[in-house]
Amino acid sequence: MLCHRAREVVGTSVNGDRPEILVVDDDRDLVDLLAFLIEQAGLASLVAYDPAGALEVFEKERPAVAIIDLNLDPWDGFELVGQLRQRSATLPIVVLTGLSKEEDKVRAFDIGADDYVVKPFGHREFVARLRAHVRRSDLAGDPQLPEVLEVGPLRLDVAERILHIDGEPRRLTGTEFRLLHYLMRHRGAVVPTARLAKHVWGYNDAPARDSVRVTVHRLRRKLGDDGGRRHFIHTVPGVGLKLRAS
Repeated sequence: MLCHRAREVVGTSVNGDRPEILVVDDDRDLVDLLAFLIEQAGLASLVAYDPAGALEVFEKERPAVAIIDLNLDPWDGFELVGQLRQRSATLPIVVLTGLSKEEDKVRAFDIGADDYVVKPFGHREFVARLRAHVRRSDLAGDPQLPEVLEVGPLRLDVAERILHIDGEPRRLTGTEFRLLHYLMRHRGAVVPTARLAKHVWGYNDAPARDSVRVTVHRLRRKLGDDGGRRHFIHTVPGVGLKLRAS
């Protein structure tokens, strides 16, 4: 069962032009709480209680951000994250879960999550993170960005969010794109990890820095960056990252 708009759950008014946030969790009390926090933040909520309902809402409404629990039926949230990522390379996906193991975090990021929040969570911090992701979503089609960036064999099509390596296309997730785009704009310079976290995720805290680490690992695989013949992203210990032409 699903409810397309959270105002049917919490009794709020018509959402107008507010960015819509998709919340997917089978805990209805938590869904009501999240919907309330989202509405109080000046955003609008869309709700689904199962993966199939979430995909239906996504296709109809195209939300600005998705918040996904991992413990769902009949198939888990990991699969839902993957399905949503296949449908949109740019949708910010926030995992909100009680699973705190490192392997669960790595798996979620590998599948396509942009952020990972462990329950229980601070309400103010969560809203701040959510607003940051909305801002990132709003900037997705920024016309001020140059259309193409090139560093050695890397060619980044900004409008299409497609990376070409020696002419071969590689599609990037939203966070992979923003991280690589920022490094390409600052090619040859050491970019502090804190600045990367702030730019890509909108905040600089321990979870964001973990996200930087995992996203860089995933991006290196897509670049074919093996640290040997091809070595694009260089780590400067204790400082940050530097992008150079291989």
